Amino acid sequence: MNKLFVLVVLLSVLISCKSEKKTSIKKETKNEVIVTDNFELIKATENSKTVLILFGGFGENPTAIKREFDILTIAKDNNINVLLMNYSKKLWLLESEKKELAKLLQSTLEKHNLHKKDIFIGGFSSGGVVSLHISNYILGKKEFYIAPKGVFIADSPIDLLALYKTSQLNIKNNFSDVSVAESTWVLNLFEETLGNPKDSISNYEKYAVYTSESDYTKNLANLKNTKLRFYIEPDSIWWKENRNREFNQTNAFYIQELSASLKKQNFKNVEYITTENKGYRANGDRHPHSWSIINKENLIAWMME
Repeated sequence: MNKLFVLVVLLSVLISCKSEKKTSIKKETKNEVIVTDNFELIKATENSKTVLILFGGFGENPTAIKREFDILTIAKDNNINVLLMNYSKKLWLLESEKKELAKLLQSTLEKHNLHKKDIFIGGFSSGGVVSLHISNYILGKKEFYIAPKGVFIADSPIDLLALYKTSQLNIKNNFSDVSVAESTWVLNLFEETLGNPKDSISNYEKYAVYTSESDYTKNLANLKNTKLRFYIEPDSIWWKENRNREFNQTNAFYIQELSASLKKQNFKNVEYITTENKGYRANGDRHPHSWSIINKENLIAWMME
């Protein structure tokens, strides 16, 4: 009788334990995804406090950004909303384009109840140029209330005058077909829209993020109290072997110059972050001009500070 009683008690305990394990299972929540012609929004289903807005490099759409910069998993783990902009092919922004883009961002964030969150804006290559320009514009206009808490760029062509001169040199050297084709396109575009800098560099100063030759930084004046991060991979050997460029002909050099200039002007939160052998495209190709130079975990930590 006692043995039977003990057996019944043991079975009851085992059944109870199994029952408790079953009730402790938590279903994985899925993010809400909203896709339009202008953007792809991956919205956190929990009560999130943060929005990350990303601009791709020249010609990149949301699909390309996701392929080259696998940020969505860690963003989900940290309950961060991610807005991938389908807005590229811009090396500078006209005043009308800034206003139109700012209105699009504000209406999008407002519609999806994200405008009161901590907002961070960043981008790779030309997307970084757009990120800095639009952030500076938003902070300078009272009609917009989506001021970014932080802005970051990855190997962006911030100096248009320097890009013009480097393009001239690339064509003269005739070292790489890719470099010559890109440089020819740049020169034609710049001379058609901005003019020849020999006549005046004022247009280049007006539209560039930064002009090193004249140390012109007025296009960033409204970001003095905003957290800024500049990511670069100064691989001089790669650029010399693959494009026949010196370090002072790369985006990294001018970003370094800008960082130093802003710090001299008492910009409080400027970080210049260099990497080594981190630049790889999604297909495995080695290239220091890549999204992958951004450490995703460290970026998220910076945002969550």
